[in-house]
Amino acid sequence: MNTTESSKQAVRPLEFLSFTLGEEEYGIDIQKVQELRGYDAVTRIANAPEYIKGVVNLRGIIVPIIDMRIKFKLGTPSYDQFTVVIVLNIGGRVVGMVVDSVSDVITLTAEQIKPAPEMGSVLDTDYLIGLGTLEERMLILVDIDRLMSSEEMGLVEKIAA
Repeated sequence: MNTTESSKQAVRPLEFLSFTLGEEEYGIDIQKVQELRGYDAVTRIANAPEYIKGVVNLRGIIVPIIDMRIKFKLGTPSYDQFTVVIVLNIGGRVVGMVVDSVSDVITLTAEQIKPAPEMGSVLDTDYLIGLGTLEERMLILVDIDRLMSSEEMGLVEKIAA
C-alpha cells in the first residue's frame, strides 16, 4: 500500500444513520446498525430501569429494548407508525433502541464533525463524538458503543442472560 492510499484511508468519510428524538436530530455509526424495525409490543422485565422497555424475541435472540427518549430524559415517549427500533450489534450483543423516527444515512467528513462543547456537569458529554454539520442541519453524534457499554450494557447483559 502506498502512502496516498493510507492517507485516504485515514480521512475516509464516516456514515451516520440519522434519527430524531423530539426536536433534535442524532446520528450513530451506520456500521453498528443491524436492521430497522417498527415498534412492537415488548415483554416487560420486573425491576428494570424505566428506560428499558423490555425484551423482544428477534429470530430466536432475546433483544433488550431501550427507549432513548426516556434514557436522555426528553419527555414522555409516544409510539406511533413513525416510531422505529434501531437494532444494533455492539460487541457481539444485540440491542434495540427506540427512537421517534429515522431520517436517512448521512456521510460526513472529519471537517464536518465539530467537537461537542464542554457543558460541565450539566450534561454528560462522554458519549458524544461531536456535532455533525451538513448545510442547515446539525446532528448530535452519539458514540453508541460508549453509551451502551457503560453501566447500561452491564445491565443489559444481566437481563439478556
